[in-house]
Amino acid sequence: MSMSFAKALAPLSQRIPRVVREHEVLRVTSWMPGDDPSAIARRAVAEVLKWAQRRAGGQLPAEAWDGRSFEFFSGGRNSSAVRLQAGTSDIWAIRADDPDKTVPERVWTTEVVLGLLPGEPAKFGARLLVSTPEVNLPIEPHTPGFVQQVAAKCRLMAGSQAILSTASEFIDGDDPEALIDHLLDPGRVLPTFVLTLPDVASADTPLIDPKSLARAVLGLAHVVVAHPATSWQLTERFGRRLSVFGGAARVYLPGFDDGADPYRHRLILMGELASAEGLARAMRWLRDTAAQESVRRTRLGSDVLTFAAIRSAALELYQTSLREGAASESKQLSAAQAQIIALQSQIEALRSEQDYYVTEYQKERERAEVAEAQAQASAYRIQTISDQLKSVGGNPDQGIVLPTQWSDLDDWCDRQFAGRLVLTPRARRGVRKPEFEAVQTAAYCLLWLATNGRDQRINGGGSLSNIPVMNGIQNAPCGADTYEFDWNGRRFSADWHIKNGGNVRDPVRCLRIYYCFDEQTQQIVVSDLPAHRRTGAT
Repeated sequence: MSMSFAKALAPLSQRIPRVVREHEVLRVTSWMPGDDPSAIARRAVAEVLKWAQRRAGGQLPAEAWDGRSFEFFSGGRNSSAVRLQAGTSDIWAIRADDPDKTVPERVWTTEVVLGLLPGEPAKFGARLLVSTPEVNLPIEPHTPGFVQQVAAKCRLMAGSQAILSTASEFIDGDDPEALIDHLLDPGRVLPTFVLTLPDVASADTPLIDPKSLARAVLGLAHVVVAHPATSWQLTERFGRRLSVFGGAARVYLPGFDDGADPYRHRLILMGELASAEGLARAMRWLRDTAAQESVRRTRLGSDVLTFAAIRSAALELYQTSLREGAASESKQLSAAQAQIIALQSQIEALRSEQDYYVTEYQKERERAEVAEAQAQASAYRIQTISDQLKSVGGNPDQGIVLPTQWSDLDDWCDRQFAGRLVLTPRARRGVRKPEFEAVQTAAYCLLWLATNGRDQRINGGGSLSNIPVMNGIQNAPCGADTYEFDWNGRRFSADWHIKNGGNVRDPVRCLRIYYCFDEQTQQIVVSDLPAHRRTGAT
C-alpha cells in the first residue's frame, strides 16, 4: 500500500524545525540637500542612533556615539554598526533586530545606510525586513519612526521631489498646474496617492485620513489632497478616465503621462470607501502598494546597499590591512572567518531578493493571463450579443452620439467600442490637443472602423482597399508608411490608415488614423491619430 511523503513524515513533523524565511517589507531611498553633506550625515546618524537606543533594551556603547563600528547584544535586541572609510568616501550602516512583541518567532530587522561620496549630497537609505516561519504574513507596512525624525531634522528628497511627513493640499486659489506638474514630473520616483473630497457641501476632508496615511507611507509615496477645483483641473487635463474626484482616491505611479493606461494607475471609487471595512481595506491596500513598489522599483547594490555588503567590504579592507601589516595568522584567520560570515549574509540577501522577483513575476504572469482570458471572453460575449441583436433587425450602434470635443474622444471610444476597437497610449496622446479641428469627422471614422471595417475583417465581404468611409475620406493600406509598434506586450504593424484625399499636409486639415487588426483579440488597434506621421517615405 502506497503512502504519501506527508503521511510518512507526519510522526516526525513536531521534531522538524519550521523554516524561517526573511521577507523584505519596504525600502526607502533618498538624498539630503545642503551645503555641508558631512554635517548633515552626522545629524542623520545621531537621529538613527536615538531611535536604535530606545529599542536596544540597554545602553549603546560609546563607539556608537562616536560614529564608529560597534556590536551590541541584548537578548535578541541586537544592534551592529559598520563605518567604512575608503579614500574620500565615507559610509555608515547599522542593522538592528527587534523581536515581535506579540507573534512568537517573528523578528523585525531594520537596516540603515548613510553615505558620503565626493561631490555629491549625502545619501540615506533604509530597509525593513521580517524573519518568520509564518506562511502568510498578515502585516500592514509602516515606515519606521526614525525616517520621520531624519526628514524633520535633515530634509529628505526622493528623485526631484521632497519627502514630506504630511499630506500636500491643493485647494481653491492654488496654482492649478502645480499638481499636474507634480504628476508629470519625470523626476518623480515615488507613487502619488491623490485623495479627493466627497461631493457634499460640508465636506472639508477626504474619507481616507490623509495624516495617518502620510505617516505610514513616508518615504514610500506622496500623499495629496485635491479639492474640487484641482480635481476639475485634472479632469480637464487628462480626461475622466485618468482623473479622480468626488471622494474617490487614485494611485498615480511614476512615469504617468497623458497616454497612460488607466488600469495601471488604480482608482478607488467612493463607493468602496462607504463603510468602515471599506476604508480599512483601502488604507491597507495603499500601504501595501507603497511598500511593494518601493521594493519593486529599486535594486540592491545600486539603489540600496545592504548592511551585509558594507560589512563584507569593511572586513575585506581590514583583512588587507592585516596582511600588509604582517599581523599574526590567528588574527588573519579570524578576519577571514568574519568575512565569510558576512559574504554568506550577503548571498542570502541576494537570494531573498531573487526569490521575491520570481514570485512577483509569477503573480504578474498569472494576472496577465487571467486578464487576457477575461478580455477575450468579454469580446466574444459582446460580439455574440451584437450578432443576436442584428439577427432580429436591431442595431446595437443606433443612437450613438459623436463627441464634440477632443477631450471626450478617448472616453467615448472606451464606452462605445469595448472589445471592438482600442486606442493605444500614443493614440490617446494624439487626441489631447491636436491641430486637426474636425473632431466629429475623426469620431465618425472610428465608428466606421469599429463597425463596418471590423465586420468585414471578421466576416469577409470584399476588399477594404481604397474604399470610401465618408465624403472625401477613404480607407487604404499604408504602403511605404507602414510601421511597427508595441501594444499590450506584443508587436504589431500599422499597415492600414484612414485618410482624407489629396496631398494635404496642413495639420489643421490633414486626417490620418493608423491602425491594424488584431486576429487574437478580434479588435481594431488604433496606433496613432489624427495627424500625418513623419516617416522615411514622407
